[in-house]
Amino acid sequence: MKFTPQAIPDIILVEPTLHGDDRGYFVETFRQDLFNKVVGSKINFVQDNESKSSKGVLRGLHYQVSPYSQSKLVKVIEGSVLDVAVDIRRSSPTFGHHVAIELSSHNKKQLFVPKGFAHGFVVLSDTATFTYKVDSFYAPEYERSIVFDDKDLKINWKLNPEVLKLSEKDKNSPSLSNAKDLFD
Repeated sequence: MKFTPQAIPDIILVEPTLHGDDRGYFVETFRQDLFNKVVGSKINFVQDNESKSSKGVLRGLHYQVSPYSQSKLVKVIEGSVLDVAVDIRRSSPTFGHHVAIELSSHNKKQLFVPKGFAHGFVVLSDTATFTYKVDSFYAPEYERSIVFDDKDLKINWKLNPEVLKLSEKDKNSPSLSNAKDLFD
């Protein structure tokens, strides 16, 4: 496995080694020991989630606050998405900056998104199945969000805004400057 820190170094791109031949392929998608060496602390994933969405579905930008804040390891097992993580740690030199990476079933890339980041993705292919490991259980009363099209974030979602499909909650999320419960 190859681990590459991104422009915001706490975000890590994980590229598993693919072993394939005419029969198909094998890929090791997660190893706790290697992962912990890279992230510098012991992450204990406690829940796996999966969603399937159609082209243009945008989910995010979501995060959970303490005591249920979450680190995530995300990947796509079918299709393609643009995955985005926004630094929402007020004291960070990269506060308000983001990393955007295309994850697909073809490239097998994964993204580690630590606590202190809002996360979202948009489906670029006809459909996509998206999975993620989290180190804290889902707790809806601790979930928060930031609007996807916040002008200050300058995220290029790669699709025309007219084709995007969002939940009412995501459409009506606050901007980063108006968000409550950010990280210190």
